[in-house]
Amino acid sequence: MNELEYRAAAALRELLAQVPVIALTAVDVAPRKWPDILAHIDVSGRRRTLICEIKASGQPRHVRTALLQLREYAAPLGDAAVPLFIAPYLSPEAQALCRQHQVGFLDLQGNARLVFDGVFIERLVASKPPAERRELKSIFKPKSAQVLRVMLRDPRRAWRVAELAAAADVSLGHVSNVRNALLDREWANADQDGLFLSEPDALLDSWRNVYEPPAGRRLGFYTTLHGSAFEEAARKGLDAGNKSGLALLASFSAAKWLAPYARAGTQYFYADDAGLNALRIELKLSATTKGENVLVILPKDRGLLHDAVEPAPGIVCTSPVQTYLDLAAAGERGREAAEHLRKERLAWPRWLPPSRSRRPTMTTARLRR
Repeated sequence: MNELEYRAAAALRELLAQVPVIALTAVDVAPRKWPDILAHIDVSGRRRTLICEIKASGQPRHVRTALLQLREYAAPLGDAAVPLFIAPYLSPEAQALCRQHQVGFLDLQGNARLVFDGVFIERLVASKPPAERRELKSIFKPKSAQVLRVMLRDPRRAWRVAELAAAADVSLGHVSNVRNALLDREWANADQDGLFLSEPDALLDSWRNVYEPPAGRRLGFYTTLHGSAFEEAARKGLDAGNKSGLALLASFSAAKWLAPYARAGTQYFYADDAGLNALRIELKLSATTKGENVLVILPKDRGLLHDAVEPAPGIVCTSPVQTYLDLAAAGERGREAAEHLRKERLAWPRWLPPSRSRRPTMTTARLRR
């Protein structure tokens, strides 16, 4: 018996002990040619066998595999079999799969559901284990995010690993890791043409839920320019900045051009050092300790600066995905603006057939690597 099997068996005993009408008569762990645990029980004189399959991962792809195995194991026992899936942690999506296939579930975090012969046990907890939170956040770290941004430009497109690595400017190994994470969570599928996003909305929802503003220097400035004068100067600054370095509109300032919704008193930019210098000159920026109306962020993640679009001549800004994430993290007004932008620029059909076309579905007049 390995540690996971030992913990699973202990959790199962604890769960069954809560129901007075259930008498646990025997527990066989790792029986030959059978699932991981067979628990023989008596329910008010009726004998039943809990057929338990244990997986180290509770991600949806692994859950589906386990559910198919449980179906095969349970078939010979007929009505006497009660299938149960056990894992260290089961997300709401994984739990929903078990419900859909009428299979009970139990995880070591405390979530459980078991329904048979008039017995109904359901226990749900809100907490996630630290390892699960870390694993989820790792999918959206800078290098992985570069891969996701490329795929979210056109979720229908099917990618080979090598071409996706080249488009995202990351290693083949990094693309493979992202690929596995997407497939495990069933946010993506793979066929003969390559990898494509099957659930872009679920991917974007999860990214939004764990997104944190990018690390880097945040510099506040003041400019006397406003209205059309600011707009003209911004065009010159962005053009000059992108000739010598990188600079682009961000957050509310980017949303103004992608999907106008809310006005903001502050103008937002991402830039590197050379781009910042160009913005200083063209926007006549002066340093200030209060009353700033221009915020320039110099992110450590250079991938943000390469994921740019040009919605109007001379106006270079963060992509709809990056703009959405920044707005969603910007308080209540930002969340409202984010949802408006999502409806306008990030609305995808529920099911998207894969495509090998290299033409993007949204206008990206400028896209820099």
